Amino acid sequence: MTGKHGLDEKRPLWQRLGWLVLIWAMSVAALGVAAWVMRLFMGAAGLTTH
Repeated sequence: MTGKHGLDEKRPLWQRLGWLVLIWAMSVAALGVAAWVMRLFMGAAGLTTH
């Protein structure tokens, strides 16, 4: 049973690294958005960071 995505058929290194960098950047952006939303809610509740 041979499929399209066999072990002998690997994608180029630049493409695999590109996906890794993209996933890392999106996770960092998601954490940034979550931190911003938390600061927004804390500011609305009267809690300040300074």
